[in-house]
Amino acid sequence: MIKNKSDLIYYLRQDKQALKVKGSIKDYLFNDIWKFQKLLRKTEYYSNTNKKIRTIFYRIALYRMSLKLGFSIPINTCGAGLSIAHIGTIVISGKARIGENCRIHVCVNIGASAHDSHAAPKIGNNCYIGPGAKLYGSIELGDNIAIGANSVVNKSFNTEGVIAGVPARKISEQKLVR
Repeated sequence: MIKNKSDLIYYLRQDKQALKVKGSIKDYLFNDIWKFQKLLRKTEYYSNTNKKIRTIFYRIALYRMSLKLGFSIPINTCGAGLSIAHIGTIVISGKARIGENCRIHVCVNIGASAHDSHAAPKIGNNCYIGPGAKLYGSIELGDNIAIGANSVVNKSFNTEGVIAGVPARKISEQKLVR
C-alpha cells in the first residue's frame, strides 16, 4: 500500500519496469495501460494520504480510464510491479490482494465467494495469471505460480509451479522465468 511519496515513486518505477516502458513520447501519448497504472498509483497515494480534492480528481480520471480500457481494478489491491498484458476486461474484487511483480492477462476475474463477499483471493509475489483465468473465494496462492489460460481456481495452492484446468490442479513443477 502506498503511504508516502517515496512509496509512490517506488511503485511507479516497479510498474514501469514490469511494463517495459521506456518513457518515450510514444509511451506518453499511446500507452494507455501505462497511463492507467499511473492513475491507479496516484489515486492510491492521494486516497491513502487523505488529500481529498486530489483524491476526487484522480478517482474520476481513474474511473473514466477504467471504462475506456475495460478494467475494474480497485485501489490498494495490487502490489508494486503490476503488469497488465493487454487492454480488455479485467475484474478484481476490492477485497482481493495481489503481490508484487504479478502479470495479469485479459479476461481475468479475481472475485469473492458467492456466499461471503469478504472471502477473496490472496495471491503471492511473482505470479502469472493467464488469459481468461477465474479465481474466486477464500483462496491463497503462494509465490511464483503460473495460472494457465481459462483455468478456474477455487482452492489454495502454496508451492510454486504451474496450475491449470477446470477446476485447477497442479500440472507442473516448472519454475517461472522472468
